Amino acid sequence: MFERLRVRSRTHTSQGGRGRSGVRALLDPRSVAGRALVVELVIVLLLVAAGVTALVLQARSSTVNDARRVTRGVAESFAHAPGLVAALNGANPSATLQPRAEAVRKATGVDSVVVLTADSVQLTSPYPEYLGRPYVQPRYVAESVVPQLRKGRTVTFELQEAHYHSIATAVPVLGADGVPQGVVAVNITVETVDSVVGADLPVLLGGAAAAVALALVATGLAGRRLRRQTRGLCPAELARMYEHHEAVLHAVREGVVIVGGDGRIMLANDEARRLLALPPDAERRPLTELDPATAALLSSADEVTDGIHQAGDRTLSVNKRPTAPFGGLPGSVITLRDSTELHELAGRVEAEGRRRRLLYEAGMRIGDTLDMTRTCEELADVALGRFADTVTVDLVDAVTRGEEPVPLDRLLRRTALRGTPGAAAPAAAGGTGGAGGTGGAGGAVVVADRSPQARSLDEGRAVLATDGSHAAIVAPLRVRDGVLGLVEFRRSPDGTPYEHDDLLLAEELAARAAVSVDNARRYLREHGTAEALQHSLLPRITARRTALDIAHRYLPARAGVGGDWYDVIPLPGFRTALVVGDVVGHGLHAAVAMGRLRTAIRTFAALDLPPEEMLGRLDELVAGTDEECGEYQITGSTCAYAVYDPASGICTLARAGHLGPALVTPGGAVEYPETALAPPLGVGGGRPFESTELKLDEGSHLVLFTDGLVETRERDVDQGLERLRSSLAGDGRRGPEETCRAATRALPTPHPADDVALLVARTGRLAPDQVAEWDVPMDPSAVGRIRSACARRLSAWGLDEQGFTVELILSELITNALRHGTGPVRVRLLRDTSLVCEVSDGSSTAPHLRWAATTDEGGRGIFLVAQLAHRWGTRYTAEGKVIWCELPLTDGAERAGGS
Repeated sequence: MFERLRVRSRTHTSQGGRGRSGVRALLDPRSVAGRALVVELVIVLLLVAAGVTALVLQARSSTVNDARRVTRGVAESFAHAPGLVAALNGANPSATLQPRAEAVRKATGVDSVVVLTADSVQLTSPYPEYLGRPYVQPRYVAESVVPQLRKGRTVTFELQEAHYHSIATAVPVLGADGVPQGVVAVNITVETVDSVVGADLPVLLGGAAAAVALALVATGLAGRRLRRQTRGLCPAELARMYEHHEAVLHAVREGVVIVGGDGRIMLANDEARRLLALPPDAERRPLTELDPATAALLSSADEVTDGIHQAGDRTLSVNKRPTAPFGGLPGSVITLRDSTELHELAGRVEAEGRRRRLLYEAGMRIGDTLDMTRTCEELADVALGRFADTVTVDLVDAVTRGEEPVPLDRLLRRTALRGTPGAAAPAAAGGTGGAGGTGGAGGAVVVADRSPQARSLDEGRAVLATDGSHAAIVAPLRVRDGVLGLVEFRRSPDGTPYEHDDLLLAEELAARAAVSVDNARRYLREHGTAEALQHSLLPRITARRTALDIAHRYLPARAGVGGDWYDVIPLPGFRTALVVGDVVGHGLHAAVAMGRLRTAIRTFAALDLPPEEMLGRLDELVAGTDEECGEYQITGSTCAYAVYDPASGICTLARAGHLGPALVTPGGAVEYPETALAPPLGVGGGRPFESTELKLDEGSHLVLFTDGLVETRERDVDQGLERLRSSLAGDGRRGPEETCRAATRALPTPHPADDVALLVARTGRLAPDQVAEWDVPMDPSAVGRIRSACARRLSAWGLDEQGFTVELILSELITNALRHGTGPVRVRLLRDTSLVCEVSDGSSTAPHLRWAATTDEGGRGIFLVAQLAHRWGTRYTAEGKVIWCELPLTDGAERAGGS
């Protein structure tokens, strides 16, 4: 009925390696570590073996129970399947049931699914040769199983023979009348069950082996640590070593105290008893029974390194550490050493260290700036609280103005005061405040004769002064052979009085500060000179030019005078040149370089050069100047040069490395027009400059500025330009002065790090009745017609008195243009504060003034023009040249329409 399923299994063996000599030493049974290690290994092996056996038995029992449930479930499902009774009663039941039984067997993993008739004939079997054969029932099945099946019961049982052992479940198949029609038997061999357990057995054994290995490692490490702690000694050797330890502990001249976690003294050697005056039975006594100071020292939970403890007249050096982190029980160990003499020596060393630190800090803090008052305050701040309770610094009055110190000068000026002035009594002095007295900063101090201050000034050394209960040191601020002032250090009555050694420290502090004060004095003098020179070189600009309202600002840098400048230069034809530039560097050299460049620009402007040619000439000048003067280089300076023509409203601008202008439209909008840019002066390598023409509406504000207005170390140019745009935007009807104030509001601080030059020009236009123009045909007969038209315009302007002079000048200039020039020829008259006559042609040949000989027939025309006109000259344009002359207006004309 039930078939066998044979399963083979394999067994594995492992071989152990040989131990090393260290392991043999660890397992030495004579040592404490060896004995402990052997006992621990035996216990671990027994526990692991018991655990593996229990796991195997439990796994087998669980697998058998699972097999009983599986066979029962498969047998009942197959027996109750629809169509099974009909298949049993069919013509060929094996053909129907065999495939179904095999499919169930393979799907469920059982060993066999056998269907038998009521006569025990096998209808299905995993072995086809058994089909149709009767099944010979074992005795146990015939006696115990078959009777229950006939009663319609399901039976699960174990079938065991000589070479066969399985777990089976038999389920009767009942017909409609309840009579058994057959039996479904499902079995699983015990070999299959054992194979399941055997599959888990390597895992169990591997886990057991790992547990044993880990236990061996842990036990080995524990034994190794124990062996290291006991040094591999036997109990007798440990006892002997402990006795030696006790002898050494009490023989050393350093106190050792061990305090347990329960607040009791565990151990105290003889030296500790002596230093702390402990009672003989101090061990095992609680700390609360000791004196409070000793109890506080021993019971504190804080670690101490070279701490100081005062025990009576002894000064003890204390070190304290917890014992638990170092392998001991909770508690702490305290070591004590008598360092009374060493502490006194350390006090002197510490005092010297404080002096050195004070001098070092003085060197680091004093003189960070070139401000004289700030330097004196830094000296007072350094000494306050560490060397003195009150510090006063008084400088010679001439020194405060940047001058050289005057010998035997008794007039001082209080520059710095720190501390509590009321705590110090005033010294012998007169004026608004005595040296060392309560006078505030800025007050005058007159040093009295035979006072400590006078002695310090005369002798040039520090003086120890006593004033009742107050202690003071007066030290001179000496540099080279002069005395810049006095510094006085005072201590309050309850403070430590000054000693003779403190005089050296006071002199050293004063000497270090004196160098910085002298540097600040020199800087003050140079800065004042440079600033005076800078202001003297800047132009005196009138607020009104023809068709231009002008405002300007110059803000010197916080660190010193720089090389920024501006200029407004009148040009012929009522044109105006607007100039803004920036010379590299700061100080006197930059101011001088600025003056040279401004003078050069004015010289070139007299030639009436176009802006691009003006910067080209200036570029050559800078390059040549740097070649001659190699020490002070001005290469890299920047400049913006603009020419505004009120007749046309055109502004021609050229830049050499300079920022472009801002343009405020009459409506209040702000823009930065695109203009041609060239390298800074001196670095262009002779490359030509370019200019840009801007058509400006009447009432626009042209804002020229240097980079100090928009650039700082914390803010780049783009951010500064946006800030300037926000400041200038708004009402377009404000004047140039208001625009200047709005532009300076863009500065982050009122004292910029770089100097600022700002020039604002509000543009206007000449009225149409102030300009008259005529085109001249290339015919000599046209001269008379143009001359008559000019006379009529002069009469309309009320300039009849100037008519004859103008006619002579125009006749000569027009005739020269027709004879020596090329077309087109134009004549223009401009009237404003003066009368300007211009004749332009397409030729680039300029006339020259010369003295004609008596026999010469020509050459007197330009001489005549020069004699009749107030000024005359020639300027070149893109189309040719313009010869101009300027005549003053008569009083009547000025009243009629002049401005």
